[in-house]
Amino acid sequence: MSGLRGLAGRVLVPALALITAFIFGAVLLVLTDFDHLSQLGTDPLGAIGGAIGLVIQGYGAMLTGSVGDIGRLGTALQTGTERDIARVIRPATEALLATTPVIFVALGVGLALHARLFNFGAGGQFAMGAFGAFLGASLLGALLPPPAVLIAAIVIGMLFGAGYGFLPGLLKARTGAHEVITTLMLNSMTGLFQFLIFAGLSGVITRTAAPAAIPNVPRIFDIETIRLDWSFVAAVLMAPVMWFVLFRTPLGFELRATGYSPMAARAAGMRPGRAMILAMSMSGGLIGMGGAFSALGPGAGQFGTSQGLVALALALIAGLRPGAIVAVSILYGALNNGAKSMVIETGTPLDLLQVVVALALMFVAAPGIIRSLWRVKVEDRSLPRVVSET
Repeated sequence: MSGLRGLAGRVLVPALALITAFIFGAVLLVLTDFDHLSQLGTDPLGAIGGAIGLVIQGYGAMLTGSVGDIGRLGTALQTGTERDIARVIRPATEALLATTPVIFVALGVGLALHARLFNFGAGGQFAMGAFGAFLGASLLGALLPPPAVLIAAIVIGMLFGAGYGFLPGLLKARTGAHEVITTLMLNSMTGLFQFLIFAGLSGVITRTAAPAAIPNVPRIFDIETIRLDWSFVAAVLMAPVMWFVLFRTPLGFELRATGYSPMAARAAGMRPGRAMILAMSMSGGLIGMGGAFSALGPGAGQFGTSQGLVALALALIAGLRPGAIVAVSILYGALNNGAKSMVIETGTPLDLLQVVVALALMFVAAPGIIRSLWRVKVEDRSLPRVVSET
């Protein structure tokens, strides 16, 4: 019985949170459908029915854009043509592809938060990871076989990100400089590295190493239009690695003890300053790994400061539990990808749909409100304390 109640707390309440968000979002979409509402004076039932019908059509497009057309999956598998299979699974794979950097960054900032450090430098660390991977792959492309080049480039990108996280950690430990300020200021220096990549080093590297020598992250499916690569699998695997380090190693215990109380950690013989430096370096390394995969994969792109704030919010919503961070990040990516499909299908402004996504995350983060609205009497286990113990 206790197991069923625990399952209800973990699954039922978040599911009701999504339903609640979609209900509130539907009301908002109806109230802002001015094309149909302008007909209230002449045809009130038709105006309201048209607005509701548009919402239903839009939510259907959002679902299809998030997970693909599940109803056509069986038929596509029976026909066996790549085009049919790709058409069905592409929305889901695109959502996972867009979610991959979010998982890396959310895990990275979540790791720093276990030591009570706020890493607002995700944008800069992500860019440094991409820079390091591009530089490493370009310089090593003519010296090593492609698989070794790929692994080395990812490791170099991770080290570049770790180095960019090391700086604010060192300043925090040695001078007391607040990590929020230093990480934000370091973000502003990413333009320098972008200039070095696209205006400076790119020309030199192109003359010294053939572009074909730079390997790409292999794709999971050997289908031309499916871009999902193994970086998503790597991002998911970082969750159990992070859990093991935090909760099964002396280093993880030291990081969490420093987060609880630096004075108590020092009294117990630990070194809080070293823990702060290591936490920020490891956080930057995880984020830099995401940048490295992004630079070498089909989904290469920028990761801005605003997205770093989203990742920070996702980590907090997940209670800093690595597995929950992955789940919440995938949910966010699916909703965002579905929202874009809804824009194409119904013409609803994307800014308005982002409000619906924000409502979903807000209600997931507030299980007490959901239990009160739906009269659900279960123990709250969906959102543990900021620094969890398991």
